Amino acid sequence: MKKLLMPYTSQALKLKNHLVMAPMTRSRAIDNLPNALMKEYYSQRRGAGLIITEGTAPAPEGLGYARIPGIFSNEQIEGWKLTTAAVHQNNTKIFLQLMHTGRIGHQANLPEGVRVIGVSAIPAAGQMHTDTAGMQDYPVPVALSTQGVKEVIGEYVSAAKNAIAAGFDGVELHAANGYLIEQFLNPNINDRTDVYGGSIENRSRFAIEVAQQVAEAIGKEKTGVRISPNSTLGDLQAYDADTTEETYIYLSREFNRIGLAYIHISLSPQVPAQTLNAIRTEFEGTLIYCNTFTAEGAEAELDKGDADLIAFGRGFLANPDLEQRIIHGSELNAPDFTTLYTPGAKGYTDYPVLFN
Repeated sequence: MKKLLMPYTSQALKLKNHLVMAPMTRSRAIDNLPNALMKEYYSQRRGAGLIITEGTAPAPEGLGYARIPGIFSNEQIEGWKLTTAAVHQNNTKIFLQLMHTGRIGHQANLPEGVRVIGVSAIPAAGQMHTDTAGMQDYPVPVALSTQGVKEVIGEYVSAAKNAIAAGFDGVELHAANGYLIEQFLNPNINDRTDVYGGSIENRSRFAIEVAQQVAEAIGKEKTGVRISPNSTLGDLQAYDADTTEETYIYLSREFNRIGLAYIHISLSPQVPAQTLNAIRTEFEGTLIYCNTFTAEGAEAELDKGDADLIAFGRGFLANPDLEQRIIHGSELNAPDFTTLYTPGAKGYTDYPVLFN
């Protein structure tokens, strides 16, 4: 039997298989509310041992994109309960990914009166989609004060508590892909002169304080984190390779000290093998690898022993019955990229299944 499909047990996680559904923004949360259509989508994919939801805003100013869900209101908590109840019927665990977009946002996608905030007053290059005004330039974000940073940390903590109230098994802190936590880490974006800027330790402080306080609030076994070393998404711009590696070694050591359930690594060709090896050395918990894995590639990676679990994005996006297709060696549906972020069921819950 394939290791990918065998049960997985660690100190923090007990999963029915080694198969993880990766977090993927799908923009179906009308008015930023989780809904019945989203419940159907996640329920269809509950063959995974662990589902990590799409990025979900911990606060109104973190809602940078159109139609992404939040977890900061009672109505959102109730909406997410539909999904968690449905997923749990198949003995699947589900973590909510907490994603604060920081400067990667536009006020047209935010509630009235809410401003785009960031680590520093440095806008991202490029544009983003808004439902009301089409493509718009990224604005200059309002730089957080030191007190403002602490308030955002509190918002993460409140959101994590809300996630548990909504029935989630835990939360994943999105510290990758150019969003707020990674914006703190990157010296090209972070020009702060307070305790959250400057040295590696200072630039890492926000990530560590969020992780520490969330873990204290809901349990370290219910707290994971996603990272993307060497990423340039969100106009981050690469920085010195040695400094990058030292940053992620330091973070991994601190996440290990806190006792996080897992580190989820978004792989890219730019991540040196020595960085991954160093993370494995420093972090004793579960490591999840993600990005462009085939079933065969995932099996080979698990056999190597560097990663403990493998996450699939596009595979699950287009194949609700992915685990059954892996079991039977069946052909996979290809994703429809034109409907990734459109409202409605098309390209979302209507992919054909071979196995029920």
